[in-house]
Amino acid sequence: MKRPLILVSNDDGITSKGILTLVNVMKTIGEVIVVAPDSPQSGMGHAITVGETLRLEESTIFEGVKAYQCSGTPADCVKMARHYVLRDLREPDLVVSGVNHGSNTSISVLYSGTMSAAIEGAIEGTPAIGFSLCDFGHDADFSHTEEYIKKITLQVLEKGLPKGVALNVNFPPKRNESLKGIRICRQANAKWIEEFDERKDPNGRRYFWMAGNFVNFDKGEDNDEWAIANNYISVVPCQFDLTAHASIAVLNEAWSIL
Repeated sequence: MKRPLILVSNDDGITSKGILTLVNVMKTIGEVIVVAPDSPQSGMGHAITVGETLRLEESTIFEGVKAYQCSGTPADCVKMARHYVLRDLREPDLVVSGVNHGSNTSISVLYSGTMSAAIEGAIEGTPAIGFSLCDFGHDADFSHTEEYIKKITLQVLEKGLPKGVALNVNFPPKRNESLKGIRICRQANAKWIEEFDERKDPNGRRYFWMAGNFVNFDKGEDNDEWAIANNYISVVPCQFDLTAHASIAVLNEAWSIL
């Protein structure tokens, strides 16, 4: 039997520490091909490149792995992988993205390039997983994620995922105590409260620097923020269908213009 074909991408760029971790784990599971941004694309969400050129070049950065660096967004990378790089080959059995250098819990999933690469895989009908480490430090330690990345990946390859679903997996930062395990969670009710710092450049022209604080309004113990805070790995099933299905009946009943 053929080993599974695993497409790897990310949003931190092809030279990041996190994607190297992910590639090394995936090499123990199947045949790996990488299509990743040639520069950091954090916070791009599900943006795609229109009206500009896309460039794609082979890379030898990963030993024994066919890899390409793309000038586009994470979603561009998965699209190019599926419809150009792999067009005359077999379809991937799995799309994995990450390991992101920083948290993608709660509302951050909407802004995440890491998860957008995974969601793009789900749109194409392929099981997909986005992995993130909740540590923004430049010297973040990814070593404690490897065992669980492999376990989660093997579960998905063996048992599949519901159609149109991608998993959002977040790891706590490495601590003195071992990880407590895995929690299947919902997305926490939390958001960023933005602040805009007004500044002036050397020419006296005004510009802004966006900052802010993350506020968690959720008091439950079944969400991803709680899991990370309590040293569990959070796994949130995500879908690209944003329809508020329960609201259809409410609007049909309430709106007098229908």
